[in-house]
Amino acid sequence: MATIKKFEDLICWQKARILTKEIYKITKIGDFNKDRGLANQIQRAAVSVMANIAEGFGRGTKQEFINYLFIAKGSCVEVQNHLYVALDAGYMDISTFRNIYMLSDECCRLIQSFINKVKGGSKSGLQHKIIKKSDPAVEMIKEKHPDLYEKYFKKNI
Repeated sequence: MATIKKFEDLICWQKARILTKEIYKITKIGDFNKDRGLANQIQRAAVSVMANIAEGFGRGTKQEFINYLFIAKGSCVEVQNHLYVALDAGYMDISTFRNIYMLSDECCRLIQSFINKVKGGSKSGLQHKIIKKSDPAVEMIKEKHPDLYEKYFKKNI
């Protein structure tokens, strides 16, 4: 499995981006556009899904990353709640509701699946990376007495 180098490579982030686009699209239509409070809330919740996945990825530890993924999942569920409000207010038809709800549900499942993968992984994050430090005394021997270094130290390093 390839190492993920940037948050944009995460499938859950990519799906959250699609969800956010759909939310912005639907909130510009009809009466939904007039309800700035609800439109703003659902937009912010959708953006929060993406943002928390990205921010968690940028954190140094596995535990912090998992925490931000849980926050992203919570924001995804918040989007689902706001979809019900919009449906009940008549801002969207049942077909649109189902499509966007299914997209948000897929997003939640991808985030949960990724949480499980991260929890089970052996990497602890950048802050726990073990970096072998050189001993200044050994470095001095290496520089001043290369023959002793070769004989006594090189094998043990």
